[in-house]
Parts: sequence; structure tokens; C-alpha cells
Amino acid sequence: MKVDTMRHIDYYIGVPLCFLGSLCQKVVALIIKRDRKTPKNVLFIELSEMGSAILVDPAMRKLQKEAGANLHFAIFKKNKPSLDLLGTVPQENIYTIREDNLLSFVLDSLKFFYWTRKRKIDAVIDLELFSRFTALLTGFSGAFYKVGFHAYFNEGLYRGDFLSHKVAYNPHIHIAKNFIALVNALLSPQEEIPYSKTMIPDEEISIAKVKTSDVEKNKIIDIVQSCFEKFDSKKHKIILINPNASELLIQRRWPQENYAQLIKMILEKCARAIILITGDPREREEAQRLKEQVQDERCVNFAGKVTFAELPLLYSISEFMVTNDSGPPHFAAVTDMPTFVIFGPETPALYGSLGKTTPIYAGLACSPCVSASNHRKTACKDNVCLKVIKPAQVFKIIQPDLENINAES
Repeated sequence: MKVDTMRHIDYYIGVPLCFLGSLCQKVVALIIKRDRKTPKNVLFIELSEMGSAILVDPAMRKLQKEAGANLHFAIFKKNKPSLDLLGTVPQENIYTIREDNLLSFVLDSLKFFYWTRKRKIDAVIDLELFSRFTALLTGFSGAFYKVGFHAYFNEGLYRGDFLSHKVAYNPHIHIAKNFIALVNALLSPQEEIPYSKTMIPDEEISIAKVKTSDVEKNKIIDIVQSCFEKFDSKKHKIILINPNASELLIQRRWPQENYAQLIKMILEKCARAIILITGDPREREEAQRLKEQVQDERCVNFAGKVTFAELPLLYSISEFMVTNDSGPPHFAAVTDMPTFVIFGPETPALYGSLGKTTPIYAGLACSPCVSASNHRKTACKDNVCLKVIKPAQVFKIIQPDLENINAES
């Protein structure tokens, strides 16, 4: 389904269902009393953002460490690979919902309520800020504890009144810290209004790293060589360019002609550089257009050449990546590869990668223009916030890394 279609369904169907569902839950709570107990089977819900499956990992590991909880996760099927990168949640504990058509979406949603009861889920943590749908999944999950963000007196989406632990979303701290605040609320020994009155140091949002072997790396090197026969792993250095961004917010895309100019500058100044244009198979045609703009054999269309699971291996053999604000800088955070991330409609202060990253951000008066209060939908049709960031500016930022490559020769 298209993004706007899902938003319309979420609004026109979600609002009345959240209202009626909240009333039903209050009536049931008056009739049925349950004893409080330490939650053991905890479900996290984050459907639409692949990057968030990485950003929530510190919160999940904290819950696992401090409460010994059995972790579960619900996510859209197409986004599940992002959850598999670190393997924090066992495969058998992951529930996927298909969103390719309305029928499968409805069927999987209904099966979800059976699955939560079969799994004996006693606590749900709703990570979403924008979705009434996840509020409904949380509300009817059968769990005793329901944790999520609540607007209180702030402007925001109406999501019903399902939560047992209402956490005040803080728009001034990184989203990964907000996720940990949800876990802190669940672990709190006393009731708070609002949750969570805790300090969250930067050390708590560190990302675990994946381990790679030389055999696995050599497999990716072979793929690179199949795309560029002159590639020599001892001579050449791989630089990644990710010019894509999710359809959820296409305003995050830096103009393709800017990427073309930047690639030309890199190749001119660094004779050892090989540029790989990354993306999934659906983005291969767009990557080819960018390659044709560059017109250099050392610029390779690499979109769709590795699987999602192989991305950490690709990152581990690459020098750095220049990318739009999208999933890849978050996926790269599980490795030591530096990333240079171009921001516009969103701010790195809230959504920056937790890896070795350098944000590139103009900070216009209108930026960021998407937030929890506008359903992450902007009226902007002209992303000047990205257009004002020129290739020469980006090149200057990455130049020290290029000089290090040249110094090695």
C-alpha cells in the first residue's frame, strides 16, 4: 500500500477505533482485576522504520540484562531484515505483518492478537510516535503492561487511552534515549506521572558491533571484482555513495546532480578510490542514471549486488559512506565504518546514527519540518534545506579521509 493510503486508513479508521477501544478497555478493567507481576515476555512494536530497529537495540539489551525478559518484536515484513542484523530478538519471537495489500494487512493484524496470547505476552512497548494502528495492536494485545508515548498537554495525534505506563516523549533528546525511557518506565518500581523520571547517559545508547570473518569479506570483494574487473583490493579503496531515501519521506534526498558532482570530485582527487553506488534491486535503474552522469569506470552501479544481510560485510571493507538520512547510516552503526549523513527535513540531534558518523546539516529556519505532531508529513515540495548543501561543502568535510587514503599509497 502507498504511504498516504496507510495514513488515511490510520486516521479515518484509527481514530474511531481508538476511541471505542479505549472505552471497552476501561469497562473490562473495572470487571477483571489482575495481580501485578514482573513482566517476562515483552513485545516491542515498531512497524515502519528500518532504522528504528537498530536504534532500539540498546533499550532491548538493557531490558534483557536488567529484567531477564524474553524479547519479542512486531514489524512490517519488508523491514524485518533490519531486525536480523544484530540478532538480539530470536527469530521465533518476531511477528511480521504484510503491508503489500489491504487483505493481507488485515489478516496478519487479526492473527497478531492470537499470536500475543499464544506467546503469553505480558508487556508491550509501543515505539511508534505517529501510528494509531500500533496503539490498537498494543491496546488489544492482551498484555497487562502497556508502555508508550503519551501527549499529555502537548499537541499530537489522538491515539486513545490504552497505556498503563504513559511516557512523555522528549523532542529534545535522541530517539534512542526516548526508547530507553520506555524501558525505564516498565522497570520503574513506582507509578510516575509522567514516566520516566530518569537520567539516560550517552553510554547507554551505544550500539553492539557485528563480527565478520576474512572469508566473508573475501566473498564481498569477489562481488565487487565481478562488477569492476580492474578492482585490486590491495590498490583500491572502496567509498560508498547511498543516494536513496525511503518513500516515507522523499524530501530527504539530496539532488542526484549534487551526488554526481561529488563523485567526480572524489575520483579526481583520489586515484585509489572506487565508488560503489548502493541501493536495493528496485533502485538499480536510478543508480545507473547517476553512474551515467559521472561517466567514469571507477564509478560502479552496485545497487542490488549484495543482500541486506551482507551489508555489514560491505561496510567492513569500505573506507566510508556518504548518504542521505535514511536506513544505511543506522545499519552501518553495527560496524566501524564512518558515515557522512546529509540531513534536511529531520535533525541529527534526534535521529542521527549511533555509529561513527558526521552529520551534514544546513539548519534552515524551517528545518526540521517533520515531527511527532505532524504525523511526519510535511507540506514542503522544495527541499531547499538539502539543495543549499553544495558538493564542494560535502567534499571539504570528507577531504581528510580522502587524504588519509592518498597517504597510504
